[in-house]
Amino acid sequence: MAKRRDSGWAPYWLPMLAFLLLVEVGSRAPDGAAGAFLVLRVVVPAALVFGYARRGRYPELGGFRADATVLLDVAVGLLGAALWVAPFLLRDDLRPTEGGFDASVPFGAGGVALALALRAIGYAAVTPFVEELFVRSWLIRFAEVWNSRGDFRKVPIAHFTWPSFLGTTAYFVFTHQQWEWGVMLAWTLLTMAWFYWRRHIVPLIIVHAVTNGAIFAFVLLCDERFRDGQGSPIGLWFLL
Repeated sequence: MAKRRDSGWAPYWLPMLAFLLLVEVGSRAPDGAAGAFLVLRVVVPAALVFGYARRGRYPELGGFRADATVLLDVAVGLLGAALWVAPFLLRDDLRPTEGGFDASVPFGAGGVALALALRAIGYAAVTPFVEELFVRSWLIRFAEVWNSRGDFRKVPIAHFTWPSFLGTTAYFVFTHQQWEWGVMLAWTLLTMAWFYWRRHIVPLIIVHAVTNGAIFAFVLLCDERFRDGQGSPIGLWFLL
């Protein structure tokens, strides 16, 4: 019997599915289980990515040279954070009504620092790897071969076609909440342009990590330091 050909999907799909499942189940779990799910949504996807990487299942991560251009990746990430945050500070009507992440819930009032540390690791380190590998390594290449049943791995990283570009952009935008669509579109267009210029997945992981890390730091440092149109302090935790 002929050996079944490996589709190559698992290293991209399983970390993403594990993350989404843990987020969804965790959001429905009682407060007493919130800490466990916060740990799991960091550890499980990270372990899957690390395990697949050790087995050489992400060849696109190789060949990256860290030089001065990385500073430009950082700058693009910071610009992306500014594009994400600024509209919500300038327009009161754009901010959602929900409060966002509450660091006192997962482990109680005495575990706020631990909750923040885990949220930061997940948000600024794990998510960029999981999401970029799924979207800008698997999805964008699969969009070019789905109708021919070809192997997405044969498509070069950052190869531009309109269907793959539009499909990836739509995924990024519509998998976020509706109040995020505008800033997500701006961030996606910026980072897609950078992706096609850099032509490697690692710079985009750096950009994504810097954007998320900068947003996280901004929330910690600037929560309620800005005022809305009525003069009330603006809570920023909805960003997380």
